[in-house]
Amino acid sequence: MDQRKLSSAQLYKTCDVSALSFETTAELEPIRDLSQGVGQPRAVQALKFGVGIDHHGYNIYALGPSGMGKHTFARQYLSRQLENTPTPGDLCYVNNFETPGKPKLLHLPQGRGNALASDMEHLVQEVPNVLKGAFESEEYQNRLQAMQQEFKEYQQNIFEELNNKAKEKNLTLIRTPTGLGFAPVRDGEVLPPEEFQKLPEEEQKKIQKDIEEMQNESQRMFQKFPAWQRDLRQKINDLNNEVASYALQPLIDEIRDKYSDIPAVTTYLEAVKKDIIDNVRSILESDKQQEEGQAQQAGHAQGGSWGQSGSSGIMRRYKVNVLVDNSQTSGGPVVYEDNPTYANLVGRVEHQPMMGALITDFNLIKPGALHRANGGALILDAYKVLTQPGAWDGLKRALISEQIKIESLAEMFSLISTISLEPEPVPLKIKVVLVGNPLLYYLLKEYDPEFTKLFKVAADFDVNMEWDDAHQELFARFMAGVVEQEGLKPFHRSGVARLLEYGARKVQDQRKLSTHVQGLTDLMREADFWAREENRETVTDQDVHQAIEASIYRSDLIREHVQENIRRGVMLIDTQGWKSGQINGLSVIMLGDFMFGRPNRITARVRLGKGEVIDIEREAKLSGPIHSKGVLILSGFLGARYASDRPLSLSASLVFEQSYGGIEGDSASSAELYCLLSAIANIPINQSLAVTGSVNQHGQVQAIGGVNEKIEGFFDVCQERGLSNEQGVLIPEPNIEHLMLRQDVRQAVEDAKFHIYAVQTIDQGMEILTGVPAGEPDENGVYPPDSINGKVQKRMQELSEKREQFAAGKEQGGQS
Repeated sequence: MDQRKLSSAQLYKTCDVSALSFETTAELEPIRDLSQGVGQPRAVQALKFGVGIDHHGYNIYALGPSGMGKHTFARQYLSRQLENTPTPGDLCYVNNFETPGKPKLLHLPQGRGNALASDMEHLVQEVPNVLKGAFESEEYQNRLQAMQQEFKEYQQNIFEELNNKAKEKNLTLIRTPTGLGFAPVRDGEVLPPEEFQKLPEEEQKKIQKDIEEMQNESQRMFQKFPAWQRDLRQKINDLNNEVASYALQPLIDEIRDKYSDIPAVTTYLEAVKKDIIDNVRSILESDKQQEEGQAQQAGHAQGGSWGQSGSSGIMRRYKVNVLVDNSQTSGGPVVYEDNPTYANLVGRVEHQPMMGALITDFNLIKPGALHRANGGALILDAYKVLTQPGAWDGLKRALISEQIKIESLAEMFSLISTISLEPEPVPLKIKVVLVGNPLLYYLLKEYDPEFTKLFKVAADFDVNMEWDDAHQELFARFMAGVVEQEGLKPFHRSGVARLLEYGARKVQDQRKLSTHVQGLTDLMREADFWAREENRETVTDQDVHQAIEASIYRSDLIREHVQENIRRGVMLIDTQGWKSGQINGLSVIMLGDFMFGRPNRITARVRLGKGEVIDIEREAKLSGPIHSKGVLILSGFLGARYASDRPLSLSASLVFEQSYGGIEGDSASSAELYCLLSAIANIPINQSLAVTGSVNQHGQVQAIGGVNEKIEGFFDVCQERGLSNEQGVLIPEPNIEHLMLRQDVRQAVEDAKFHIYAVQTIDQGMEILTGVPAGEPDENGVYPPDSINGKVQKRMQELSEKREQFAAGKEQGGQS
């Protein structure tokens, strides 16, 4: 037994404070950037590759548990890598004058988008005034009147010519309700109808013939009127175009000169000029109505952008909608979208109510995160993207097509019917970094065939790093960076050493340090709090210890209740005495990020049967598959060792006493086997000891998790009742290097009041638990009769014989 005992030195790896080359973290060069590779060489290499390779589909999935600093790591690394890349230009939407429902996209150099928008806003404000002035000018009015006068003179000449010809035929031109007509004249007066009837018939016929000729002549001459009217309108239109073009030219030229190096803007300005000229009358009428409305509502604020001066009606079509402004950006943009809805990713077209309807135009196109990050990188939380309706499909569609097409979900699913737009798609060149846990990554890889095509790079974040001199130095420098960024007091090297030990405890490994950035940073803040409470200049190991203890105290209410129930005898746990078929198993309870150990009584009962080891937990459906597997392994071990040449003739039942919830894991399988062997051989087990460890079919004890919490859980029960110098815990030997136990446990071991045994096999464990030799088989496979294995073998043989006798007796009874 003594050779299996562990010394207190094996229970904890202490950081040598004297080996640290600094007195406080203030002396160290701080690491301000996680992406410099503190314990994450694989993630750094993956991000470097993903950012550097310029091929389709090489986007990145950063996977690891929460709190690893994946988002901060990715953002800092991408910002540093993209700071020297070309800054993308600005994106603007402008009106498509030929097809207004399909706004056009303008690509402008960095910072030119807002400038163009400002220039066009000035144009929008000036155009109505300039046009009004031009069309109210004396020169324009004179030329317009001249054209109108020319047309009037033409009309007058036509009437005079007709009237003269009528006079030659003693007729006169008269106006009737139905139009122009001719009537006979006598002595300068129109001949009344009754007088006309008194004329000779020959004369009447002649007058009627003359009237018909004149009517035909008038029709011939009036047929030219529409052509003259069209000609007049065309001349007026040409005049208007000429005047408008002359008035607009200085405004257009002023803007064109600024953007002469951008052909797309020059083309757009020509289209603007043409459209303004084509809509001069509408612009002037709109401006007139605006003035009248303002006069009627003088002193009252006008609501809504559609009714504001310079923004209303037809003039909105000449504005510029700056979708993305990169004037303040340096290098490739790095964008994190905290709320990745479909609209927030790909953009949206907003609507405004007007006259009971929803209307929109290109000015109401809003950008998404893909627009803002275009030319750089976009960081997204994988879970949030997947849980937002349409967001995941929208992201994939944009990445596959390499363009951003703004579509409404409601329109895609035909949920609404309203006027909308089809903006010109934006070419997309981007690196997307999804941040999420490993489960989501592997689920997407398995069930979404497009995922592998689009996210070819996995940046896997490790939960720990090696505890060596190099990483110890990096760890301390990282702490110095946190101190600087968070405004904390400098950490004394004793405090750094305690944090290093805490990091090893978190990952349950004497050779590793935790890379859980969030947990470490939180603990540093809390240690700083306690140092300030004590008015210390630096944060020491005492402050770190106080922070750890305070954090545990805030979380361990349930653990305290469990310990109280054991202390009061509500939960039955023996810590002294000897009993057969009963053992103390150890389990772990997880409450968020807090974990504690709990002793459990495990009992076994054995009787004659057909080789079944019944797991009562499984039969009651309280057992998980891994725990059930561990129990099934026991049958294999018993059959192979004790009944290789005969049927296994026992029926055994195993149960976790007073367990009312689910049980999962195989870390109690060795305890169950010890308990079962004790029940079979009727050899009592020392109840001062508790056991953890899994077992295989060959009887080898295997490593388990949560070894520190399990030991401490049983220690607390024993300490509460008073240490008897016999109490202790059996653990698998491979778990020795995972031990980072509390100081009070280590001290109890040092004082020989508590013991920790490391075992490799079930035989070694049984010897410690029972004080009886396990025994080795002879060449015939027979164990010594006074050994544990001998007693088990004998009992198994007895059960087999009884089964044979029972079967024979039953057969004889049937024959008689």
